Amino acid sequence: MVANAHQHRLGPGLAAAARTALEQSGNQWTDLRATVFATLSRLARPASAYEIADEVSKSANRRVAPNTVYRILDLFVAGKIAVRVESTNAYIVNTHPDCPHDCIFMVCDGCGVTSHLDDDGIAGDIRNAAGQTGFAPTRLVLEVRGRCAACA
Repeated sequence: MVANAHQHRLGPGLAAAARTALEQSGNQWTDLRATVFATLSRLARPASAYEIADEVSKSANRRVAPNTVYRILDLFVAGKIAVRVESTNAYIVNTHPDCPHDCIFMVCDGCGVTSHLDDDGIAGDIRNAAGQTGFAPTRLVLEVRGRCAACA
């Protein structure tokens, strides 16, 4: 396994890193974006835009449409401050937004908890194999479905 030397952030440090990453990509860190990020970072498992919209609506005491949340989440994914778990159409915060590598997600079919593994060797092998066929990958989607230790 080829490991990465990056720092996983939590709490205020994570929000600050996310804000910096978003602003460096040329976007503003608005109150609504901050609320969506805070909501997403509080959740124990990946969440859909609808789940996030419901939580944000409750905390803001006004309805926030899922389409609005989808646009924000798309911006977060483009800015690498959140990641879309493709197999569940759900989102999870990126705890190291300043690290430009590909994550391998392990999704528990029992409880839904999603963890990630950083292995640049595996990701690099996949990118190289694709390149050898003439394909130019722009984004890897690496997910492993199964059961976590608690559900096994």
